[in-house]
Amino acid sequence: MLIPLADVPRWYAERKPKDTIAVSHSADTLTWEQLERGANRRARAFAAKGVKPGDFVAIGLPNSNELFETTFAVWKCGATPTSLSWRLPRGEAAAVLDILKPSLVVGGEADWNAPVSLPARFTPDGFSDEPLTAPVSRYWKAMTSGGSTGRPKVILDHLPAVTDTAAEPPLGMPKGASVLNPGPLYHNAPFIVSHYALFTGGRLTGMVKFDAEETLRLIAAQQVQWVNFVPTMMHRIWSLPKAVRESYDISSLHMIFHMAAPMPQWLKEEWINWLGPEKVFELYGGTERQGRCVISGTEWLAHKGSVGKIGDGCKLRILDANGQDVAPGESGEIFFLPDEGAGSTYHYLGAEPKRRPDGWESLGDVGRLDAEGYLYLGDRLSDMVIRGGANIYPAEIEAALMAHPDVRSCVVIGLPDPALGQRVHAILELGAGVDPQSAIDGMSGFLADQLSRYKHPESYEVLSEGLRDDAGKVRRTMLRDERAAWLAEGRAFRLMAS
Repeated sequence: MLIPLADVPRWYAERKPKDTIAVSHSADTLTWEQLERGANRRARAFAAKGVKPGDFVAIGLPNSNELFETTFAVWKCGATPTSLSWRLPRGEAAAVLDILKPSLVVGGEADWNAPVSLPARFTPDGFSDEPLTAPVSRYWKAMTSGGSTGRPKVILDHLPAVTDTAAEPPLGMPKGASVLNPGPLYHNAPFIVSHYALFTGGRLTGMVKFDAEETLRLIAAQQVQWVNFVPTMMHRIWSLPKAVRESYDISSLHMIFHMAAPMPQWLKEEWINWLGPEKVFELYGGTERQGRCVISGTEWLAHKGSVGKIGDGCKLRILDANGQDVAPGESGEIFFLPDEGAGSTYHYLGAEPKRRPDGWESLGDVGRLDAEGYLYLGDRLSDMVIRGGANIYPAEIEAALMAHPDVRSCVVIGLPDPALGQRVHAILELGAGVDPQSAIDGMSGFLADQLSRYKHPESYEVLSEGLRDDAGKVRRTMLRDERAAWLAEGRAFRLMAS
């Protein structure tokens, strides 16, 4: 049966035992009835602040039960939620809010200076918790991302705010499953899978912050059946002492998915050996939903390194620099096209898609197809750094660094990191007479008000020669590959740790 997302809590509250828990974080739990009543109160509080059907509401809350009360409250207003990191510096927050123009900001930092806001810990006292109705929102979510320039953009998902209670959940998630969410809910994948667990009547166990051993403890304690990881999380779990890792009974797991960053082959093999190939799955695709590939561990063993075949509802091509299809085994740029046509799954606020005249779109990745149609990823065409599953855009960091009075020029690259996949490395050209160590020592404080902490460079290098030519161009790939080779050889270079 097709129902509005706004009605999901009431739907299950009326059909499940009264004490059935819908969502929990640490010791805090919400039954379906509590989720319904709390969301109703919040929806009325939001409406009192001016939220109307069709509006956007920005949510700057950490992982918590309150965040889910808030998303359902937004849908009960007929509006669309946008989940943001509650720790965004005011510069980043201002850029996003300028694009989104939300009618309300819930949570976030005080210095975001949102025109209309409610604090993170507000309680909707005095508002009724009785059911309410509103038009169904045209877009069920609006998530943020960066562009090739590092400027933020908002991705409006074209699915309306409804769900089919009779449909099978996505990605092999059992209906009514016990699901664990270890990831931050301002990222697209955790937001989607956590809410779909609730849309299908499951029990969601959320983590306020990822911890490797606590993840295993929760899987055992809550008999978790389905979980989504990024490879960094899997690396940290695998790095636990073997005795610790094997002390928890995680046999309840039906399936794990990993996505959002490249997976080292050795690590994937260890997880397959641990859990069994039938339980380990990988997804490659974008928030935009132009296309995706999925591969099981069983398939992966026969096609090691692949991210799978193109899924239903979309097409995939590999094109060379001239826009021509390449032969199997040859590398080129990856393009997707939904069966319903270009722009059918999303549109941007604040950016334009990388779309060909014939409608095919690229996420900026390079790959190749084998003779059986399995996709293998290569280097990204963009200069994006993927640190622990988070996309970091060098242009944004370079712009912040260039605002420092001692920095004449800079280049930001990603260097290999065994735990995070990549780490952020900044190469600086400083002004005459500037002491390099003093400049670097003060850089973290300088960047604190401009960039989220995870975007700060984790290492710096100072060069005396110019980094860019007269046209401002830089051979970024050469710089990155040269330094990665030096690191692999164990050679020292002019590196200063932050």
